[in-house]
Amino acid sequence: MKNIKVFICALAALVAYSCNFTEEIHFEEDGSGKMSINFDGSELMQMAGDEMAKTNEKPVDSIISFKELLEEKHDSIAELTPEEQAKLRRLEHFNLHMVMNAEEKVMKFDLFSEFKDVSQVNDAFNAFREAGMLNAGKGQQQAPMAGSDQATEVNYTFNGNTFSRKATIIDEELFQQSLDSLTGAEMFLSGSTYTIKYHFPKKVKSTNLEEATFSADGKTLIYEMSFLDLMKDPTALDLQVELEK
Repeated sequence: MKNIKVFICALAALVAYSCNFTEEIHFEEDGSGKMSINFDGSELMQMAGDEMAKTNEKPVDSIISFKELLEEKHDSIAELTPEEQAKLRRLEHFNLHMVMNAEEKVMKFDLFSEFKDVSQVNDAFNAFREAGMLNAGKGQQQAPMAGSDQATEVNYTFNGNTFSRKATIIDEELFQQSLDSLTGAEMFLSGSTYTIKYHFPKKVKSTNLEEATFSADGKTLIYEMSFLDLMKDPTALDLQVELEK
């Protein structure tokens, strides 16, 4: 549990300061595959690593199974509302690889999951944030990043020849609140990026993202944008991809 608490505190720092995110999906012919959301906060460690080293915290390099963690926290989770419990159950498919080393100025998190259908890991970014709820039990305050409600959601579909990634604003009021909260953080987030990297079993025939780049074999699509711009407009990464038959 100590590692998950370290992760939550570090995630809050990542979102508050400069960070780089990579959302990567590997697809097989049958539609199965693996999703990974990688958070690189090493730039933050360049600024704060020396101070963190003074705390004598040991380096962390571990993998957390959320399925096992949910079983371990079963009693605490039972005290949450049915809605909160349902959100946490979305984490069952995921594992988290954490690497933190103040001396080497490294801070990386990789949330990953294998899937039979990509819809199983829909909205992985919000699921990642909801990991903070694992610290919440009866009479306990949730971590700042827990977010009992979300303003947006992301859904993926893949039928073997076409792929889509679509974001939807599900709560306009909450979304406006999140925009307001960005006002004081724009300077810190201006250098942050969000990159999508999708590996398909066939060559990409067409896509709506005209500035996307591709691997030499045409099967991997890569697109990078400002994380701040994405927070202001979640639909900026709405994606349609058609593969060659």
